[in-house]
Amino acid sequence: MMAGLVPAICVLQIVFQIGDRGFRYEIKARQSDMADFTRNEIETGRKLFAGDWQFIWAAASMETLPPMKGLEIAFAGRSNAGKSSLINALTGRKALARTSNTPGRTQELIFFQGPDDLRITDMPGYGYAEAPKAKVKAWTDLIHSYLQGRANLARVYVLIDGRHGIKEADQPALELMRKAAVSHQIVLTKCDQLSAKDLAARIEEVAAQISKNAAAFPEVLATSSREGTGIPELRAAIVRLMAERR
Repeated sequence: MMAGLVPAICVLQIVFQIGDRGFRYEIKARQSDMADFTRNEIETGRKLFAGDWQFIWAAASMETLPPMKGLEIAFAGRSNAGKSSLINALTGRKALARTSNTPGRTQELIFFQGPDDLRITDMPGYGYAEAPKAKVKAWTDLIHSYLQGRANLARVYVLIDGRHGIKEADQPALELMRKAAVSHQIVLTKCDQLSAKDLAARIEEVAAQISKNAAAFPEVLATSSREGTGIPELRAAIVRLMAERR
């Protein structure tokens, strides 16, 4: 299906389930030579994110960042990509991260502390056209400085609205991560709003777009905060990352 991609071919795995709520599906893309997540990784991920998670810090500048400790992962994306909803779904909490119908509400780097010295950073949303240019520049400068100056940052999860794929507004952020050689991975959100066929096509399209970016992790994860689709796999991916970095 994706012949010719370098360095690896991605395989689409589709699971169909008939449940109480009707027809549901799960689709994930994985590198062909990458093992599936083990039961232990899935369970470890569940326990990790079922632990105590607390807001610990908000920083509007590099000077006000918390001291580096443990391992950090960050979530980036357009202002309406669903970052706060995904963080809440990961941790099984309704209001750990603030959600809003107003794009661009998060204007700082927001830090959450969890078990095993793992931190989550909720990065300011980008691509909000109605924000003042000075504010957009301040957000951009803060993100740029954070990406380049945070030695314990293990990976940035870039959230892309699965209904639309990578848009022009995403390109500057992806290019910034490529230039900074920051490991990042695409996480599609709101995937419950696509048909199985359309989601499969979207995963293939996004995998092709990032295939030449050496800093981009080749696996594309598909999630739905509302349905819980892909959340166990994302947790397991983070557990695997932690094991590799320690």
